[in-house]
Amino acid sequence: MPSPVLPLLPVLALDTATGTIAAGVCVDARAGAEAFTQSAPGGALASTQLLPLLSSLLDRAGIGWQDIRTIAFGQGPGAFTGLRTACAVAQGLGFGIGCRLLPIDSLLIVAEDARLQARLPDSGDVAVAMDARMEEAYAARYRWQGGRWQVLQAPALYTLPALAAAWSALPAQGVVAGSALTAFGERLALPDGWQRVLREDDRAAALLRLAQWAALDTPGVDPADALPLYLRDKVALTTAERAAVRALATAAASAE
Repeated sequence: MPSPVLPLLPVLALDTATGTIAAGVCVDARAGAEAFTQSAPGGALASTQLLPLLSSLLDRAGIGWQDIRTIAFGQGPGAFTGLRTACAVAQGLGFGIGCRLLPIDSLLIVAEDARLQARLPDSGDVAVAMDARMEEAYAARYRWQGGRWQVLQAPALYTLPALAAAWSALPAQGVVAGSALTAFGERLALPDGWQRVLREDDRAAALLRLAQWAALDTPGVDPADALPLYLRDKVALTTAERAAVRALATAAASAE
């Protein structure tokens, strides 16, 4: 496995777990370093737009693919094809460039964005619930403390009644965020007294902050071990999805 990151090595981050492509690059992994971020429509467009978007970010940062030593990617939970897209690109680049990969919890991206919107103080809890379709939600809980995140409830897939039960004993105060709040409305049992953050403000910036912290705190994984986090089984990819993933991996591997 590649050696742990040094503070001055560039960090590239990408996420396609939702309907938005979020990406960013920072030449210095330390806090306060100049960062370049960009968001774009995702979904079906992610497979064709992601690599050009990443290339444009590198141009803005004044570096090339060969300069990247750490790639962070949103590992999920989220849309099945979106997770495959992010993982395929990250793996292809990781193998092609020869760098380590950092899997990022995609629900934690929502929590980090909500933390700034809610002006959370030095410590506090954030609950995240994302619309998973089929009357279900991806949900997790986190605590911001000491300038870092702690996982209180790991991401899981819930029916609405199961999520209400899981959140029935929450503390008196906190922040709750995610697309499930608007998707399910009053049918989603939310904790009383918690501040609601209904929409993400800057997913790309939140992703890059998490990537910077992870680059300094964790050793990362080899590209072969970088896998999406699936919380809902899908038996197989369609023929079109398989072809798209193969094309992405090939393009990413040759992007150096």
